[in-house]
Amino acid sequence: MGKRILITGAAGFLGSHLCDRFLSEGFLVVGMDNLLTGNIKNIEHLFPVKEFEFYHHDVTKFVHVPGAIDYILHFASPASPIDYLKMPIQTLKVGALGTHNLLGLAKSKGARILVASTSEVYGDPLIHPQTEEYWGNVNPVGPRGVYDEAKRFMESITMAYHNFHGVETRIIRIFNTYGPRMRLDDGRALPTFMSQALRGENLTVYGDGSQTRSFCYVDDLVDGIYRLLMSNYHRPVNIGNPSEITLLQFAEEVIALTGTTSKIVYEPLPQDDPKQRQPNITKAREILGWEPKVDRHEGLKRTLAYFKEHI
Repeated sequence: MGKRILITGAAGFLGSHLCDRFLSEGFLVVGMDNLLTGNIKNIEHLFPVKEFEFYHHDVTKFVHVPGAIDYILHFASPASPIDYLKMPIQTLKVGALGTHNLLGLAKSKGARILVASTSEVYGDPLIHPQTEEYWGNVNPVGPRGVYDEAKRFMESITMAYHNFHGVETRIIRIFNTYGPRMRLDDGRALPTFMSQALRGENLTVYGDGSQTRSFCYVDDLVDGIYRLLMSNYHRPVNIGNPSEITLLQFAEEVIALTGTTSKIVYEPLPQDDPKQRQPNITKAREILGWEPKVDRHEGLKRTLAYFKEHI
């Protein structure tokens, strides 16, 4: 029998791609999701697969999975500003109570657990690019604080379980990621720009568009997650694409790619919106032998094909 892995947030954008990858690697996959922001359509192609099983469950409640579990990937959480501003309590609970429950499960099963943290732990960063040693610049009582602090707590309790209970833990800090199965209405820059362009609407840029992001294609991210889980490194690791672009330039790229006649319109910058976001991936390169392979032009073409099917 193959190794058995529990993937929370399995019906989400990243979780569903992780289910695909680990099944392709010969794992028995247990997917878990409460479908708060996940979409069952992302994993319905897996239901006939005998190596896959699905639990409709909220990880903020006690988590029980019968039988052996060798690995856990904790990817359950609202992940876009539109979601966590609408569901602040659930966002805090899945980062705190959910992580606590899954660390307890990892301890009881003797499993290795990887938790999905985020570049948002750096807040609106005062250093650039961001290294794992940077402690961040987060407003704990601002509107984004519910997500940022949930992830910071997640990292703290994960390290506590590692240091106090000897649980095998891994922490990934994920930077902006994109690709097929993103929700068209999830409020982040790429799905918003693409949806607007395909509908012939004007593209909305916040502020003057000079804030930067670094976009990593989902297949590259999933490979980084796989390598980190299989590594012997327990401290946080940035996984993202260091190719930095302003949001104004990004909007212009989407307009050129889609061939739309849409224009760019400007709206006020939301509170605590990070001005810069670029990962330093030295650790990923040195420890995991990982770096992104799919360039933005190719990744955007693949993503556009998905959006055209689903718009």
